[in-house]
Amino acid sequence: MTHSELSDVTFMKMHGLGNDFVVLDLRVQNFVCAEPQVRLVADRHCGIGFDQLATIEDSDLADVALTFFNADGSIAGACGNATRCIARYLMDQTGASTVTLRTERGLLSARDAGGGLTSVNMGQPLLNWDEVPLAREMDTLALPLDGAPVATGMGNPHCSFFVDDAEAVDLDVLGPATEHDPLFPERTNVQVASLVGADHLRMRVWERGVGMTLASGSSSCAVAVAAHRRGLTGRAVRIDLDGGTIHIDWREDGVWMTGPTMHVSTGSFTRAFLESA
Repeated sequence: MTHSELSDVTFMKMHGLGNDFVVLDLRVQNFVCAEPQVRLVADRHCGIGFDQLATIEDSDLADVALTFFNADGSIAGACGNATRCIARYLMDQTGASTVTLRTERGLLSARDAGGGLTSVNMGQPLLNWDEVPLAREMDTLALPLDGAPVATGMGNPHCSFFVDDAEAVDLDVLGPATEHDPLFPERTNVQVASLVGADHLRMRVWERGVGMTLASGSSSCAVAVAAHRRGLTGRAVRIDLDGGTIHIDWREDGVWMTGPTMHVSTGSFTRAFLESA
């Protein structure tokens, strides 16, 4: 981040089911995110800590435009939980019950789902190998990896393993190995999921550029789509993550994600902190 007056760079801390974010509203601040500062802010000991950093900017095509950064400073094409949190923030600001958000994924619509829940339409899944993307042509429903996982594009690449017991998988080993597999030229998010009831899944997540996370919105969408394609569930599912429960519904107009949000705090970065990157 560069700014003529770095002493007053305001941020918000938010989370969706423990998937946590630092959010910077650039509509009221004029600075540019750079990788060294993103990584500094992401440090959970020396900074604030987050899974993703999100920026809010003005847009001629939507209510706002969003950009997402992973904890390692790389760009994240989509971030469903952050999108939901920011949608709730905007609706609370304006009193509106719906909002549109421009992301690298495209134009996304969100609405107040009642009971403190927020729904976001994450768009249609990308199911062809070159859309995910994968390194070469193959069947996305059964990748040539141990466990025959499913590949899905939801703005980010996703690789979903369906297993008997998601708790029993060593995701600290499977996650990074799969993230960096040559099949995924842009790396990939990794999920392990098990069926625990009718239209009810247990899922754990490894995010590219982040590592283990308590939840992931786009990963939840990808697993729901993959589970339906595999014939394991219907199109509307409940998914239990480490951070809580989210509901996914793959409809004709896209994959809708519904869950809670939390605006934890608002603060500001000091000049000394930002200049230390």
